[in-house]
Amino acid sequence: MNLLLLEDSDFTDPQHVRLTGRRLAHMQDIQQVSAGDTLRVGRINGLMGSGSVLELDSRSALLRIELSEAPPAKLPLTLLLAMPRPKMFRRILQHCATLGVPEIILLNSYRVEKSFWQTPFLQPEVVRENLLLGLEQARDTVLPTVRIEKRFKPFVEDQLPAIINEQLALVAHPGDYPACPRGIDQPLTLAIGPEGGWIPYEVDKLVEAGMQPVQLGERILRVETAVTALLARLF
Repeated sequence: MNLLLLEDSDFTDPQHVRLTGRRLAHMQDIQQVSAGDTLRVGRINGLMGSGSVLELDSRSALLRIELSEAPPAKLPLTLLLAMPRPKMFRRILQHCATLGVPEIILLNSYRVEKSFWQTPFLQPEVVRENLLLGLEQARDTVLPTVRIEKRFKPFVEDQLPAIINEQLALVAHPGDYPACPRGIDQPLTLAIGPEGGWIPYEVDKLVEAGMQPVQLGERILRVETAVTALLARLF
C-alpha cells in the first residue's frame, strides 16, 4: 500500500480521520507505524497529502490530514474490454487502475462464456475494492468508471461511433495487421478481445464503427498480459 486511501465516511471533521479494518491492520502489521509517524494519504476522488498518526491501538487509528496535491493524470483512453475470465478479471481491474485507465467498458463477445457474467467479482463493491487496490499501488485517488455492455452488436453500431468521435481507435487482434503504434499523445479508444481473440465478424463490426486493427507480433498473449503490454507500448 503506497497510498492510504480515505473514504468520506472516515472523516470525523475536515482535518481528522479514524480508520479501522483492513487499513488499520496494514498500518500495524505491514507498515508497523506508531503514534507520531506520517503516512502518504489521499481522499478517494480527491487530493493527496500526508496523515500524521495521533492515536493508534488495536481498535482504530486517528490521523490528522493535510491534503494539497493533485493525483497523477489519467491516460487519454477508453478501454473496451471483452469480459475476461473471472480469475483474471480482478487482476486486470487492479492493473488498469494502477496504469491510469480512466474508463473501462466491459463488452460481450462470441468467445465470452455466459458464466463469466455471473461471477461475484462483477458486484459493484468487489469491482470497487479491486480498483482501490490498484490506486493504492499507483498513488492515485481517482476511481476509474466501469460499465457493462452485454449486447455486442447494438453497442458497436449505436454507441461506439460516438465514443470514438473521429479520434484514434484501435482494435488489438492477432493477424496480418499493422504493428501497434508506440508513444501516442492523443485520445484513444482501444478494444481488447477475449481469450482466443475476437471472431472475424466482431473485427469487421469494430472496423465499420471506425476502429483500426493492430497486432503485437506472433506471440499470443493472455488478456491480462495483453492489457499491460498494449498500454505500456501505446503510452
